Amino acid sequence: MLAQQRQQAILELVRQNGGVRVVELVRAFGVSDITIRRDLETLAGRGLLAKVHGGATSVGSTDEPGFAVKSVRQEGEKRAIARRAAALVRPGTTVALSAGTTTWTLARRLAAVPALTVVTNSVRVAEVFRHAGRGDQTVVLTGGVRTPSDALVGPVAVAAIRRLNVDLLFLGVHGMSVRAGFTTPNMMEAETDRALVEAASRLVVPADHTKWGTVGISTIAELREADVLVSDSGLPQPAREALTGHVGELLIAEAPPAGGYQEGAGPLDGA
Repeated sequence: MLAQQRQQAILELVRQNGGVRVVELVRAFGVSDITIRRDLETLAGRGLLAKVHGGATSVGSTDEPGFAVKSVRQEGEKRAIARRAAALVRPGTTVALSAGTTTWTLARRLAAVPALTVVTNSVRVAEVFRHAGRGDQTVVLTGGVRTPSDALVGPVAVAAIRRLNVDLLFLGVHGMSVRAGFTTPNMMEAETDRALVEAASRLVVPADHTKWGTVGISTIAELREADVLVSDSGLPQPAREALTGHVGELLIAEAPPAGGYQEGAGPLDGA
């Protein structure tokens, strides 16, 4: 396949899925990592896509980003956060994970924890535990209407969650600020997430530094409602000071330098 043909095929994948990962393109086209990155640079230079860490996303969309788009953003930070957040979970507890790529990354670690009961409104998170195949884990997947980020939301999801009690909720968020709290761009998802917050004894928010100062249209919870916030070392000092004054506890995970994680690593390798 000529470079021009490959680049056109890559562009079609981005348009169909909203985003692509370098590691997936390497497998799909049977070329080197360097070749794919050069293709992405060429397409980005022509304004046809946007390069992000680990892949590329579409440009010019004002809709809520889909899972494929979000999954290639801040991968190293998410893995570091997931490692730190997973240490809060003990075998035999009941945990809830809302939808999101950070909680999905965390799920890949929690899949190894014995005797968990997991409640989630995320199809992607449920798939992680299903593929793990542990007979000592129980997974409860709420029903609901599926969003672009693969969350199940709406009255069905809310009704199911309100009948449950969980020890610990890991809440994925779109943004966080002192004024607006933890937010999302999807109002139906906010309602479902609020039900998860009410069902949990403790709230943990795993959120990378780029979420600071970002405000979605709907507030899920106030900062003070978070028992623990887990972020990464890219979080600026003023943000740390502001958050320390509002959340119960702020934990900082040391994120690696760019390229510090090997792409294609297994679920627990550097995760």
